[in-house]
Amino acid sequence: MFQYDEIAVKNQLLELIRRAATDLPEDVVEAIQAAQENEDADSAARSVFGMILKNIDLAREESTPICQDTGTNIYLVHMPEGVSMRKLTTLIHEATAEAVDKSYLRPNAVDSITGKNSGNNIGEGQPYIHFEEWDNDYIEFKLMLKGGGCENVSTQYKLPDVGLGAGRDLDGVYKVIVDAVNAAQGLGCAPGILGIGIGGDRMSSHMNAKTQLFRKMTDTNPNADLAELESKLYNDLNTLGVGPMGFGGKTTVLGVKMGTMHRLPASFFVSISYMCWAYRRHSMLLKAGGEVTYD
Repeated sequence: MFQYDEIAVKNQLLELIRRAATDLPEDVVEAIQAAQENEDADSAARSVFGMILKNIDLAREESTPICQDTGTNIYLVHMPEGVSMRKLTTLIHEATAEAVDKSYLRPNAVDSITGKNSGNNIGEGQPYIHFEEWDNDYIEFKLMLKGGGCENVSTQYKLPDVGLGAGRDLDGVYKVIVDAVNAAQGLGCAPGILGIGIGGDRMSSHMNAKTQLFRKMTDTNPNADLAELESKLYNDLNTLGVGPMGFGGKTTVLGVKMGTMHRLPASFFVSISYMCWAYRRHSMLLKAGGEVTYD
């Protein structure tokens, strides 16, 4: 039976939240630095990247949120057999409320009927926690903070799309993704990172798209067809000229990550989860002895 100290884990989850909100992962920082170097000297795009990188450094040094919108807290939790989901949910909620008190998170959970803010980032479906059981003898907590601006330009298409001339194939997938990014312009706090879900139903397709955003910037898709399409989209989308924050330039996206699911013959959905440059995600591994590592 996997055992852990609940108070210790609550504090460790609080540290996970702090890192996610204030410390952008190194693979993301390196992608932004490379993008800045690729922009023309004295261009607006290069200047915007300079401000973004300064913001990243200050947030890390001062342990303050990278963005004023600390977003929806999205957890993907893998755990051994027999671990209570209810207890882990309680600990995540406790850590979340304390993170609000410490100003790592902004109170973002608003009742959709009354408009009342819960004040502690806890409410129906907030934070969002997805549990999966696995055979490993440790618990993995993955946390992503997704702001409202980039979520608002996320979207879903149903193929075929006659208006775009997009059929039920990877070429059709390509066309709707280009359309989505072009429509977003700078509203999603470009440059964006795209999580793409191909197939599934409407709900699982969006979940698949968001799950892709937990991947590292530098990884390679194990599916050769998707790896090729990710690369093509990355290159082609960066010719759109939207640029960082919509100021124009050579960098409209920092990365494209795609996944597929089986689907019904009658349905072909393509979901696009757009992540802003403040690509906030960190993970924590908890071993049975209480040892914790962060990534």
